Amino acid sequence: MEWINTILQGLLLGCLYALFASGLSLSFGIMRIVNIAHGDLIVLAGFSAAAITAPLLRSGIPLWATVVIFFAIVAFFAFANYLLQRYVLNRTLGRDLLAPLLVTFGFSIVLQNAMVEIFSANVRRIDLGEFATASWSPLPGISLGVLPLVTALTAVVLILGLQWFFRVTPLGRAFRSVSDDPETAQLMGMNPKNLYALAMGFTGATLAIAGIFFLMRAAVAPTDGPARLIYAFVAVIIGGLGSLWGTLVGGILLGIAQAIGAALNPGWGILAGHLIFLLVLIIRPNGLFPKTLDR
Repeated sequence: MEWINTILQGLLLGCLYALFASGLSLSFGIMRIVNIAHGDLIVLAGFSAAAITAPLLRSGIPLWATVVIFFAIVAFFAFANYLLQRYVLNRTLGRDLLAPLLVTFGFSIVLQNAMVEIFSANVRRIDLGEFATASWSPLPGISLGVLPLVTALTAVVLILGLQWFFRVTPLGRAFRSVSDDPETAQLMGMNPKNLYALAMGFTGATLAIAGIFFLMRAAVAPTDGPARLIYAFVAVIIGGLGSLWGTLVGGILLGIAQAIGAALNPGWGILAGHLIFLLVLIIRPNGLFPKTLDR
């Protein structure tokens, strides 16, 4: 039962990693952009939620009322990422993949320093009181946190919704078209740059959700963004670049590997995750599910 509990804890942690990675998977799958600032945007979204909700929670506002604030933050980051892609990153797109990497790398440095200046270097978290420590025991010897369960359910529903959106809706099919062949899509009357901006808006929404759940579960420093980017990137590579279901599987494998490694030795958690990453690269260099946008 102890090992079953460890694997379940790793699975729940992996769903959080899948939330980190879903936006990165979208940006690469559609625009072929690896956003180096992705982790810092996750942290910024979480810090924004913590800064706004902390005084309200101390004043006695009901916990459920903060959900409205969280939705507003998600909408804001969706719009901000839309503007970022439309007016900045679209200018860097082309045959050279180095330009967007350099721009987002510079943006990452600016964000980290801005967060240190605005929020100080201290760690922050979203204090949910008893909800943060509540647990559920489906069987003797197994204890699952309610907040990690909600996080995992959100990750699965989000990825299910994105997969349905890209498979069924006209806008989703347009995203897939510009991902495959932007020149032909433009000849058919589509505007790839407008679609790229809309896609980055979806990315902004997913990373904001990830950032909010991240600060609900842990105390985070303003400089923790690069570590989130690494976990997101590892999950995306394990699953396959641009594959949404692969991203979910990759995050879960990474979380389970870290949980098992930490159970064997407290210092082996992160190492075990990297070893799984290397093993997948050796066996399947293109990832487990190398399909763009789950076609």
